[in-house]
Amino acid sequence: MGPLAGRRVVLGVTGGIAAYKAVEVCRRLVDAGAHVAPVLTGGAMRFIGRATFDALASEPVQTSLWDEPHPIPHTRLGQGADLVIVCPATARLLADYRMGRSGDLLTATLLATRAPVIVCPAMHTEMWEQPAVQDNVEVLAGRGVSIVGPVDGRLAGGDLGAGRMADPSDVVAAAERILGVARGTDGGDLAGLTVLVTAGGTREPICPVRFIGNRSSGKQGHALALEAAERGAMVHCVTTRPERLAEAPGLEVVAVDTAAEMADAVGARAAGADVVIMAAAVADFRPATVATDKIKKGAGPPEILLEPTVDILAGLGRSRVDGQVIVGFAAETSDLRQNAAAKLVAKGIDLMVANDVSEPGVGFDHDTNAVVILDADGGAREVPLTDKREVAAAVLDAALAVHRTNRSTNGDDT
Repeated sequence: MGPLAGRRVVLGVTGGIAAYKAVEVCRRLVDAGAHVAPVLTGGAMRFIGRATFDALASEPVQTSLWDEPHPIPHTRLGQGADLVIVCPATARLLADYRMGRSGDLLTATLLATRAPVIVCPAMHTEMWEQPAVQDNVEVLAGRGVSIVGPVDGRLAGGDLGAGRMADPSDVVAAAERILGVARGTDGGDLAGLTVLVTAGGTREPICPVRFIGNRSSGKQGHALALEAAERGAMVHCVTTRPERLAEAPGLEVVAVDTAAEMADAVGARAAGADVVIMAAAVADFRPATVATDKIKKGAGPPEILLEPTVDILAGLGRSRVDGQVIVGFAAETSDLRQNAAAKLVAKGIDLMVANDVSEPGVGFDHDTNAVVILDADGGAREVPLTDKREVAAAVLDAALAVHRTNRSTNGDDT
């Protein structure tokens, strides 16, 4: 018995040098209790033989739409799967999957399943950074496909850079997280905790029609709220885009519009939260006065005097309760780590999640994100471009680690 006991996983392997890592993924899945059905492409067979997977998996390797005993193997595999994992996922696989092209047993299975799907890209840096590949990843993530990796590291031929397949332990951890949610479990590693999340961009009125705002969609904050709720936490999400947030058990949605309204809503709930995550893009300034009537174009450009809004994050850092974990977000366009580290110290918080919103597929209104998570001890964890739910999981993992350290330090750890 294990965390994946009774779960059926289709493990797709494509033709990349990282195919050898799929062997370890297979072993770990089986050790966790999963029934693993390996599907290898013709390219994968050039890198690793079927005998290895035949020995480790739960059933023999399948490679073809035509040579299997079942007359329609892709529908059998797709309909019977609780999860499909593709590792490594080559640029060709990503393109075929995005376009709905069925060229082999693996892509046919992907199109024939309604199970959640994880893809683990692996390729050389130049290929990974191609705009076409990045666009394919962003589209797949927007359709709900979980993107795990790639990471920076040593590549084929001795090169160093982005494109290395994620570690097998991270792939299996993602599988356990996704399948744990699919089973509808009540527990989770955040059970018993209260998490407060902010999301979206505030809007500061100029007149009844116009406002000062920003490009934040709320997607990252909403991903954090849903991830925390599905991992067992009681969640309060203070958001400017409540219409975009799905309902979930244990999730309270609080609608706000301005920075002042967000400050009030956060202030009313912060003292009772174990973890506070300020993912919202809060306006730094607001008009000092708001026109009571619509400003007419014919009157010419208005002169708008701005004043600072309340610094919610700094206030949380000053007034935190014992053991509370506070997480901030920093959207930058240059000097990412330096600016984020300075903000972490200035605000007096535990973690700062920073992203460079000038990079393609990162930040505002994208379904993907790439961040670095800085801690108060000088540590840093990079999360390369992936869907925002995976980023949310990484942020919550980091916050939970700080919470457990706080409990141990305070003598509360049992």
